[in-house]
Amino acid sequence: MLARQLINGVRSKNLCLSQRFQSTLVIAEHDNEKLTPVTLNTVTAANKIGGDVSLLVTGTNCAKVVEEASKISGVSKILLADNEAFKGFLPEAITPLVLSTQKQFSFSHILAGATAFGKGLLPRVAAKLDVSPVSDIIEVKTADTFVRTIYAGNAIQTVKSNDTVKVVSVRGTAFEAADTTGGSASTEDAPAPSDENTLSSFVGQELSKSDRPELTSAKAVISGGRGMKNGENFKMLYDLADKMNAAVGASRAAVDAGFVPNDMQVGQTGKIVAPDLYVAVGISGAIQHLAGMKDSKVIVAINKDPEAPIFQVADYGLVADLFKAIPEMDAAVSS
Repeated sequence: MLARQLINGVRSKNLCLSQRFQSTLVIAEHDNEKLTPVTLNTVTAANKIGGDVSLLVTGTNCAKVVEEASKISGVSKILLADNEAFKGFLPEAITPLVLSTQKQFSFSHILAGATAFGKGLLPRVAAKLDVSPVSDIIEVKTADTFVRTIYAGNAIQTVKSNDTVKVVSVRGTAFEAADTTGGSASTEDAPAPSDENTLSSFVGQELSKSDRPELTSAKAVISGGRGMKNGENFKMLYDLADKMNAAVGASRAAVDAGFVPNDMQVGQTGKIVAPDLYVAVGISGAIQHLAGMKDSKVIVAINKDPEAPIFQVADYGLVADLFKAIPEMDAAVSS
């Protein structure tokens, strides 16, 4: 009994020492005006690892972002790199900054959201650090053990990283958002930008604008598939979404057919969503699409094919012609 108590005491002490020496760098994602919601989810994952959490904010004229970030609960320090070199958030420009920051502060973990931004940046950082990145985690077991999905979400994998620096991307829908009040993080300048990026430069970008909620953070999402037949018919979904304060998504089949732009795609090769309500309209339910939305709290499927795979994951299913069902839903919402 005494020996067991001693062993448990040593384990507890080692765990406390391990947590004490953990320090995590979260790379903030934003638009120079406000933080992207996935950053808050990533901060939550970082706090589950333990130790101090620092937030790296890169951009141009991003004072509003720093003010917002300083109030996040669980963040102890903000490292600010406000420079024209980071215009457009090119991974070629930000990677040398992350490496300089890592060299100066020796973080045990580097985290970012599993978004297009994070997927473009973290593999570069991991390659430069000569470590193996852990992608798209959905749970933190310990400081070196993480859970992620594989095979389009059909299997769960637990991985342990023995690298001295863990480079990890976080699936935002798997973690609660950190509280944006109560924090009092201090701010200091990050290392000066490097001139290493000489091959790429930011020219410009065209962003689609919408009054509807952003797809990955919306509480309700209505998605259309190949069954919509053409892009003009998506207006039915837009009208219904406006009345429900919902975002509009699409399957890959609808995107590939040219019905809607690819930034609306939900699925394994698109955006991962987990709203309170997901309405799948004219979507058969291919495994790649299910990987991007099956964590939704309530799934409603509308399809005229009773054998469509989407009904296997749906909480509510309606076997009907969508061109009759959607107008009826619109009328019901309007009344």
